[in-house]
Amino acid sequence: MRWHLGPATRLNAAMHTGFFLLLAASVARFVAGHGLSGATPLILVLTGALALVYAAGVLSWELLDRWRPVWLTAVIAVWLALVVAAPSFAWCAVPLFFVCLQMLRPRVMIAVVVLLTAATILAQLRIASGFDPSLVLAPIAVALMATMTFLQLDRDRRQLGEAVKELLGARVDLAQSQRLAGMMQERERLAREIHDALAQGLSSMRMLLQAAQRSWDTDPELAKSHVSRAVEAAGDNLAEARRFVKGLGSPRLDAGDLVETLKDLAEQVMFAAMHAVRFETSGDPYPLSPEVEAGLLRVAQGALANVSEHAKATKAAVTLTYLADKVVLDIRDDGVGFDPASTRASGDRGNGLRMISERLAELGGEMVVESAPGEGTALAVAVPTREVR
Repeated sequence: MRWHLGPATRLNAAMHTGFFLLLAASVARFVAGHGLSGATPLILVLTGALALVYAAGVLSWELLDRWRPVWLTAVIAVWLALVVAAPSFAWCAVPLFFVCLQMLRPRVMIAVVVLLTAATILAQLRIASGFDPSLVLAPIAVALMATMTFLQLDRDRRQLGEAVKELLGARVDLAQSQRLAGMMQERERLAREIHDALAQGLSSMRMLLQAAQRSWDTDPELAKSHVSRAVEAAGDNLAEARRFVKGLGSPRLDAGDLVETLKDLAEQVMFAAMHAVRFETSGDPYPLSPEVEAGLLRVAQGALANVSEHAKATKAAVTLTYLADKVVLDIRDDGVGFDPASTRASGDRGNGLRMISERLAELGGEMVVESAPGEGTALAVAVPTREVR
């Protein structure tokens, strides 16, 4: 891709203006040296033809398209003829250098610049009274500086183009990475919600239906009660699923605060799992942010689901403690326990604890697990908080 030669840029406008100013200066120099009588029809025709061809090319640049090299060839040919007839017009070679440098490929450009420089030197020597080294060195210096400057500018332009291309590619890669990271983050969120919310509800439903199955023949009314509670749990789970898919909080918190919600959760788990679940609070309760309330509820749901499914506990306790700068949730059971340091934790506990840890990391909280085989489990989570007034 070569540089644009049209009249749109300031550089091109200055270059074209410079050409016509040098053409006018060459005419003035010719008249000063030869007088008006020296302006032969040939000189006038060639001067007018050069101005006309150059101006026509600039004004119809877009229309020329693939004929631009023909236009440049015509301009250089008329200029050479004019220089042969009147060496004073050699000055116009300077703007023609710029035209060639912008239009032509490096090898062709260098050959044409050498031609223009040689013609300028010969023209200057023709009108000089004696040999002057400056007449040879000055055109070469101008041509060399102009050529090297434009070659460097063209190299810088190409490097800038490559850098922009790489930057655009990096932006595309970054957008793709961000999209994939967003997908993974959303996948992790859904996995945590399914584990912490739906797993607890499904566990309750299964236990209720198992209890109904056991009492179906001996106590139909009790079995019906279990089935009714299972249907209610199914409805709650459906509402939970609809809310967390939309990124909303738990519908359990819509009906009350965190204390009442955890109390209801403990009673539901106790009835479904057939083991005692005690809930208590410590400290003076104060309003929490929706994010903290939802996070602690999900932790409690996930932990109690693990207790019901894997602990084989006879009793469990849930304690919510309000401190000045944080709230602490403790969940303890007297079940079979496990080894927290083992990479193969019993049942689903290993995955569940990881998800609880990830959820707490988003809230700036921390988790402590104390357990051993046969000694039950104690889970404590602490979340920093400020009172919401």
